[in-house]
Amino acid sequence: VTGVVLKNIETNATTEHQTNGLFVAIGYTPATTFLKDQLALNEKGYVAVHDRTRTSVEGVFAAGDVEDHRYRQAVTAAAGGCMAAIDAERWLAEQTE
Repeated sequence: VTGVVLKNIETNATTEHQTNGLFVAIGYTPATTFLKDQLALNEKGYVAVHDRTRTSVEGVFAAGDVEDHRYRQAVTAAAGGCMAAIDAERWLAEQTE
């Protein structure tokens, strides 16, 4: 990548910027509408969690873009996924005790 051309969707004006890298984001609206009758969502549509990854449904955990409304980064999504997996594993272990 050596540069990008940006287009203003209101004025159709274009500007060219030199750059060495590019991050592509597809938006900040979480794709959670299919969960609205299944899990509690917050006012912005993200899955509501407590105790890090627990949702409103016992045994269901959430991480990443569906619950992270602050950082929205791959590295934090991966970390959240790890935490949710450990929380799920511990929850399952409690069920068999």
